[in-house]
Amino acid sequence: MNPEMVVDICRKAIQTILMCSAPMLIVALLVGLLVSIFQAATQINEQTLTFVPKIVAVFLTLLIFGSWVIKIVSVFTIGLIELMGTF
Repeated sequence: MNPEMVVDICRKAIQTILMCSAPMLIVALLVGLLVSIFQAATQINEQTLTFVPKIVAVFLTLLIFGSWVIKIVSVFTIGLIELMGTF
C-alpha cells in the first residue's frame, strides 16, 4: 500500500463523513437560527429552549435520511473491504 492510496482512502473517509452528517447539521443550524430569531423577537432568554427543537429536528432528519446515510456508509465500507482483498 503506497502513500497515495492511504491519502485517497482518508479523503474518501472524510468525504463520506461530511456527506452523512451534512443533512443533520444543516437542519440543526436552520432550526437554531429560527429559534434565535424567535427568542430575539419575543425577548425570551431561556437557554434550554433551543435544545428541544434541535433534538426533534435532527431526529426527524435522521429518520428521513437514515436509509440514505446507511447506503453511503455501506458503499464506502464495501469498497474498503474489496480494496483490502486486492493485497
